[in-house]
Amino acid sequence: MKKSFFIFLFGIFSLAATVAQTVVKGSVLDAASDEPIPSVTITIEGTEFSTETDANGEFSFTSNVPLGEQVLVVEKLGYITKRYPIIVNEGKTVDISGMMLDIDVTESEDLFLVTLTDDELNDDTGGADNISGLLQSSQDVFQNTAAFEFSSSFFNIKGLNSENGTVLINGIEMNKLFDGRPQWSDWGGLNDVVRNQELAIGLSPSNYSFGGVLGTTNINTRASQYRKGGRITYSSSDRSYTNRVIASYATGMMNGGWSVTAAVGRRWGDEGFQEATFYDANSFFLSVEKKLSEKHSINFTSIYAPNRRGKSSPNTQEVYDLKGIEYNEYWGWQDGEKRNSRVKEVNEPILMLNHYWDISPRTTLNTNVAYQFGKIGNSRLDFPGGANPSPTYYQKLPSYFLADPDGPDFAGAYEAEQEFLTNGQLDWNRMYDANITNNASGLPAAFVLYEDRNDETQLTANTILTSDITDNITISGNITYNKQKSENFAEIIDLLGSNGYLNNDSFDNIPFDLRNPDEIVGEGGKIRYNYDLYSDIISGFAQAQFKYRKIDFFVSAMASNTTYQRDGLYENANYPGEGQGGSFGKGRELSFSGLGGKAGFTYKISGKHLIDVNAAYITKAPSLRNTYSNSRENHAIVKNITEEKINSVDASYIFRSSKIKAKLTGYYTKIEDANEISFYYADGLVSYGIGNEDGTTTSETSAFVQEILQGIDKRHIGGEFGIEAQVTPTIKLKGVAAVGQYTYDNNPNLYLTSSDFTDPNGIDLGQASLKDYKLSGGPQTAYSVGFEYRDPDYWWVGATANFFDNAYVDVSPLTRTRNFYSDADGLPFNDYDPELARQLLKQEKFDDYMVVNLVGGKSWKINDYFVGFFASINNLFDEVYKTGGFEQGRNANFRELRDDASNDKPVFGSKYWYGRGTTYFLNVYFRF
Repeated sequence: MKKSFFIFLFGIFSLAATVAQTVVKGSVLDAASDEPIPSVTITIEGTEFSTETDANGEFSFTSNVPLGEQVLVVEKLGYITKRYPIIVNEGKTVDISGMMLDIDVTESEDLFLVTLTDDELNDDTGGADNISGLLQSSQDVFQNTAAFEFSSSFFNIKGLNSENGTVLINGIEMNKLFDGRPQWSDWGGLNDVVRNQELAIGLSPSNYSFGGVLGTTNINTRASQYRKGGRITYSSSDRSYTNRVIASYATGMMNGGWSVTAAVGRRWGDEGFQEATFYDANSFFLSVEKKLSEKHSINFTSIYAPNRRGKSSPNTQEVYDLKGIEYNEYWGWQDGEKRNSRVKEVNEPILMLNHYWDISPRTTLNTNVAYQFGKIGNSRLDFPGGANPSPTYYQKLPSYFLADPDGPDFAGAYEAEQEFLTNGQLDWNRMYDANITNNASGLPAAFVLYEDRNDETQLTANTILTSDITDNITISGNITYNKQKSENFAEIIDLLGSNGYLNNDSFDNIPFDLRNPDEIVGEGGKIRYNYDLYSDIISGFAQAQFKYRKIDFFVSAMASNTTYQRDGLYENANYPGEGQGGSFGKGRELSFSGLGGKAGFTYKISGKHLIDVNAAYITKAPSLRNTYSNSRENHAIVKNITEEKINSVDASYIFRSSKIKAKLTGYYTKIEDANEISFYYADGLVSYGIGNEDGTTTSETSAFVQEILQGIDKRHIGGEFGIEAQVTPTIKLKGVAAVGQYTYDNNPNLYLTSSDFTDPNGIDLGQASLKDYKLSGGPQTAYSVGFEYRDPDYWWVGATANFFDNAYVDVSPLTRTRNFYSDADGLPFNDYDPELARQLLKQEKFDDYMVVNLVGGKSWKINDYFVGFFASINNLFDEVYKTGGFEQGRNANFRELRDDASNDKPVFGSKYWYGRGTTYFLNVYFRF
């Protein structure tokens, strides 16, 4: 009886506690469709209480809820932020279900997305590798500004390339194994259906992946998560493409548990800002979801975005001075049309199947399988039997004649200048004529157009578990398996009137494939190199997040194993045989281990003041690109290769109120044991032996080399600041600052390899004196100030002024080694001048500049329909500025560089990229 009495008392007290609980709960709906909106941020203004709506648009606060008059701030990107006043009484429940959010019809997100053009995001050069700006659209003013205002200057957040951020689609990683970077154009032109994104900025935790130093972006293409309705858009621009049409429609959840979202688009243009940079891209998207039960759903996604575009060339200052910043050396006239010889084609469909299992109201299991296949091709000219057809070949420019060892040849320089000004483009007719002449003589092609191909097939499977084990603790983790085969070869795409191509190295007169010597190849045939790369990765991560009234914190760990193997399908004549010293068959299997850990906390001083601190240590496998020293010719692996190490820490102070949001961040990132591989022709090398047919050896000082820079350490340190102030209901002011210092932090080892060298181990030049040289990759200092006016009558206008400084040319490591001061006999030059050498090796700093951008638009709501337009003008005052560049490695020693630099116009000066002049973008849309 006593036991029953205590049970009775326990029940009474439990009931009383339940009744006495203070709760604020509710739901958020789309005002146009009445559909629930997930991932809406709900904040009790002026407090540290913040949460997000679930898949049903619902939320709740149940612990230590502040009493009295409060304001709920309800916000999500793409909707107008609203504030709801409430009164919270102790022991009572405030139910504010059915809060409506109106679509922000003046949203400019689409404008910013399309200004990040594919040629900026997809260029093959490091100098043009952009931040993941296409996807980093958030409510953080610094992130938005960095992505949208700074991107045209190739600014990199924290000075880091996009390989340091992880991009996912439905939990499947999209970063390429070849270079670690996302292939943006695989989903290009599908803005309307890649908006549903979950962002984890920097080292903050993500439920989907351990992520990188720049964070994690997960694109959600689940059909039921799209807002019901459709959109048709037409755009016009003079940046990369000139026309764009895209249409999309989402059904929402239909009877029978089906949801469908589809999109189709096209982008095209004969020429962008640079000459002959045509654009031809189509985009298709389909997502179908079937809700099997209350707990299970299956979603199928297919993405197909084939695209072709003409590339533009980096040029020396001499070329820009003669032809202007729109000049592009890669094209020439053919049959009255501009034909570009350098075309990038990407054709990689993505197929994905996702299973969503709500194990319980607190636990979900997401299992995914993705298959991607297709090709990436980059075309270029080969001239085995002809002269270099490039109009900017150094022997065709005025500087070559002015640098004549016998004295300046002014007449030759003038003739070269006039020829370049008058013509200065590829001569396609001359190449056809040369091939026709060779046909008549029974000779193979003098010129052909071929394509460097990378045909990948990739299968990825993973499972992601997320569980709220209590109101305060969330655990998550995943296991992922990735298997890839990459076929690499060159393929003839146009014989240019020839009868066939002789698959031999024309310089050494030896076959590219010993097993098929003197082979004549036609269009569609493989030439020069042919090999496969195999990759297998298994990885996993686990994470725990803790959220309390005054502090949130997390810990996360990951582990991975990566294997690479090369399979040579050609036996290169310079590297005969199988095994590690050869080129044919399977090389050694390489294995790398990855480990990582990160942790962080957010301390809520008050609802307005927060401190956020994060730290991480990561080891990861080197990319395929930087693992093999010359995978096109042999099995050789970078000497002493090991995993890359990354240490990173950041600390932020955050202020947020109803009118002002601000964030100040300091960060430090150290990268260790990185590798970089470059290919170029060098003059002035320390003497090396080249074997002759009679068995003798000749000393040479010029060669086409592979430069392997090994064991690189880099340091990234700096600060970021962003502030926005809603000074009136219609006017918002914003300011951003990024100040960094990104440098080499050691003197890495450098060695050269070449098929010309008799020593298969190459030439080890020891340390390259790079410590404290600045890293290239955009400006290290950037500022932005701007305003935005949004009229209640749905028109809006904005302007920003953006200032950039401390951008540097990419230095040549070879000239910072002993090769620079060594004569052909290996001894120092007898005329070496250390003071002059310091001047010659001083890193070029680009001029600072300011870019002003304008944007504005107008929208109309007609019943349940929206019609609108917006337009932008970028670089309003037509500022001319360099966005990047690199020193040519041709002048490899002191004498070569001294003599060339003494000329008014160096023959082998640095090559640069320039930013665009004044450009426009116009967008008209109809949403229903």
